[in-house]
Amino acid sequence: MNDFCNLCPNNCNIDRSKLNGRCGESDEMRIAKYYLHPFEEPFISGTKGSGTVFFSGCSLKCVFCQNYELSRSQRGKTFTSNQLADIFKELEHLGAHNINLVNPTHFAKQIFEAVKIYRPNVPIVYNTHGYESEQGLQLALSFADVFLPDLKYYDNAVSQRYSRTSNYFEVASRAIKKMMHERKTTIENGLLKTGVCVRHLILPLNVLDSIEIIKWFSKHRENGAYFSLMAQYTPFGDVQNYPELKRKITPREYRRAVDALLNENFDECFIQELDSASESFIPKWDF
Repeated sequence: MNDFCNLCPNNCNIDRSKLNGRCGESDEMRIAKYYLHPFEEPFISGTKGSGTVFFSGCSLKCVFCQNYELSRSQRGKTFTSNQLADIFKELEHLGAHNINLVNPTHFAKQIFEAVKIYRPNVPIVYNTHGYESEQGLQLALSFADVFLPDLKYYDNAVSQRYSRTSNYFEVASRAIKKMMHERKTTIENGLLKTGVCVRHLILPLNVLDSIEIIKWFSKHRENGAYFSLMAQYTPFGDVQNYPELKRKITPREYRRAVDALLNENFDECFIQELDSASESFIPKWDF
């Protein structure tokens, strides 16, 4: 795959067979772990687990990334699209309720090829940071049944500080509106078959950002989209120069965000418990 890569909004416009993009990866797909993951939202993990595939590299690179080694391309083993198709089969055989592609944006072309080789008989979940280009999203829409995007930041100053990205909300909100428009929520036997679940992680000293994101989602949600408010922030990654990120969120910050969500009066939401903030949710990488 030696065309010029503009799969994400960074628009590197480079040949990744020769140079690595801002994502840190070449055009050789790398994976750090795949297994049945029990810690997603209930209608994703179900009773048997979500068939989760963690891809190396990242086109956003938040300083507080809970999967820091992975996003910084420090872990991972090369897999072909044929081998990824075999992973789909293996996870299905293990009883996975879905195939959950974590941080897939920069490998969307290789994933597309894998799905052409073998289309899983369970839903495909596109689990993304939300910073998606029109080109990359159109490709994802061709194979993904469920979208599980983050909506990390509302204020551009916050996204610039933590992800060196000054247009995060503009880009991510546009992509999420497209996802919600294209995927109507369908739930069977308690499992999400098609649809969108927007995730937001409450950050220390940034609860006002959380409140604005909740308001935006409430105004723009369609097709039964869900919202997942996450409280699991744990100091990790490269936060040495970010004093506010060296602690977990406080009960007051948590309650303010939860109250803002409850005030919007829709039932399609998940609220993570405050005591979920723990390094136990960070996977142990296999490769």
